[in-house]
Amino acid sequence: MLEARHTMDAPTTTSSDDGTSGGGGGWFTPRTNPPPDSEPSAAEGRRPATIRPVGRPAPPPSGAAEQTPTPGDARHAPPASAGPAPTMLTPAPFASTVVPPAEPRVPTQRPPAGATAASTPAASPDAVLIRRAMEEVTPVADKVTSYFYALLFVRHPDLRSLFPAAMDTQRDRLLRALLTAAEHIDNTDVLVDYLQNLGRGHRKYGTRAEHYPAVGECLIGALSQYAARVWNGEMEAAWVRAYTTISQIMIDAAAADELRAPAWWYAEVVAHDLRTPDIAVVTVRPDQPYPFLAGQYTSLETPWWPRIWRHYSFASAPRSDGLLSFHVKAVPAGWVSNALVHRARPGDIVRLGPPAGSMTVDHTTDSGLLCLGGGTGIAPIKALVEDVAQHGDRRSVEVFYGARTDHDLYDIDTMLRLQQSHPWLSVRAIIDQQARQQLPDAIRAFGPWNEYDAYLSGPPGMIRSGVDALRHSGIPSDRIRHDSVEELISAGI
Repeated sequence: MLEARHTMDAPTTTSSDDGTSGGGGGWFTPRTNPPPDSEPSAAEGRRPATIRPVGRPAPPPSGAAEQTPTPGDARHAPPASAGPAPTMLTPAPFASTVVPPAEPRVPTQRPPAGATAASTPAASPDAVLIRRAMEEVTPVADKVTSYFYALLFVRHPDLRSLFPAAMDTQRDRLLRALLTAAEHIDNTDVLVDYLQNLGRGHRKYGTRAEHYPAVGECLIGALSQYAARVWNGEMEAAWVRAYTTISQIMIDAAAADELRAPAWWYAEVVAHDLRTPDIAVVTVRPDQPYPFLAGQYTSLETPWWPRIWRHYSFASAPRSDGLLSFHVKAVPAGWVSNALVHRARPGDIVRLGPPAGSMTVDHTTDSGLLCLGGGTGIAPIKALVEDVAQHGDRRSVEVFYGARTDHDLYDIDTMLRLQQSHPWLSVRAIIDQQARQQLPDAIRAFGPWNEYDAYLSGPPGMIRSGVDALRHSGIPSDRIRHDSVEELISAGI
């Protein structure tokens, strides 16, 4: 999809011991062995020199003066009064007892209509403390982010190479990832699957288990500085437990994935079709087999902007020739998208991260599919249609293709050809400027949809309003799928 898909995609952190970490040690000591059910085969991921793994820095000589930053100054480390010293705490049993769902779906963050207080699970004590800290730091999120990176890069300068040279492209992604995951520590159904995908995805950065403690220490340092009014030992203990849980899930997922797949793939651009002045269909050939499912997405890095990865959905179901296609729209200040649209040519080499996402078709049911695609979000919708066709299904598929103008319907001819070939497929173009009706409003007008499974792909705002429209039209939340999970969780949806 577009670069508008926000991600918690950047190096992150790990655990202490209560049976989940595999041994004692210290604060955030990682357990690096893979789970016992890991399959013992597969290629080792190749890491280029630009993101080679690095070790923890050696401790400063005895008596050496320690640098101390002021809040927001990335050149210094924090004063000694930045917050309580880290305490050695054990993680909650969450990581060892939760089994991720086979097919994770969109979480219900708000109580459904008609829910009562008695039917809504109460937040855990740790979640209450974590959210209290979040209330303090949210109004000063920019300062917290600056201070967090100040601590990280001064205390652990060896980790700087894992990040892009220009940190404005990184912004608050890493910190937002950590805070969002911690805030929703009780939402295990989605959180575990999400963190496992995140841990697998972080392999492409060269992130290793021993890197995680540094991030955890700096996270606690930044929070204690900017939530000082409410911060105490009990709150710190809650954050340590939450972070330990988050980290261990990610580490275990990365360790298991290392036995099965490379950290990233090389891929050669073999076709570049400029559909509009700012939209291109880019087709690549991976250097080795690349397994994925229709509806999923991957991360992509160009040679022009090393260590800057952006997410794009696959624009087709798996093909017999192994080629992969992506629909890319150049967005203002979008380094990767502009490079792919305006600079990439056949013969260029890019890198691909592992596939991810749960917006896939359940072929064990015969429910109809209601698909909403906005802008280049039509790419994974097209892949889903092809997937249904390849499986020989004759289930009803209703596609709503949303665009602001006729010009934005760059792939409408492809969708109409699919409609002509498959009588079970219906395609409707919804153009804002003509009908003065946005995509969610059209969905309500053409309902009801209570017998359908829904799939949404497009800008985050469209997905948020689309989810609301689908819920009000009678589709249960657990039958609505999309992959902007972190954006919607942050928005409280």
